[in-house]
Amino acid sequence: QVQLVESGGGLVQVGASLRLSCAVSGLTFRHHAMAWFRQAPGKEREFVAAIGWNVDDIHYGHSMKGRSAISRDNAKSTAYLQMNNLEPEDTAVYYCAATPSASSWAFASTYSLWGQGTQVTVSS
Repeated sequence: QVQLVESGGGLVQVGASLRLSCAVSGLTFRHHAMAWFRQAPGKEREFVAAIGWNVDDIHYGHSMKGRSAISRDNAKSTAYLQMNNLEPEDTAVYYCAATPSASSWAFASTYSLWGQGTQVTVSS
């Protein structure tokens, strides 16, 4: 059974940092590209970042570019999203996703496997 389990969300103040984790089991992690999306209430799911099999293959969406960093640890089957200088507009549920073959990195339909999400709330 494939599982993607996000953690690390919470309530923080403006300017704070958070590191989200996505622990993966039930698949060959190193053969999957990983991504982070987020969804705020009443809005569509939005691409945040993705990382390929090769850790040098990294892509960022516009919303958090320059304030976030995606990484992966294949030995731990875990992907990470470091988020810095958080703003109230970053408040959303953050989801990790996986795919064995990524080309259109920013499209949610590219990813066949999803976690349940972790809430991030940024208070002003």
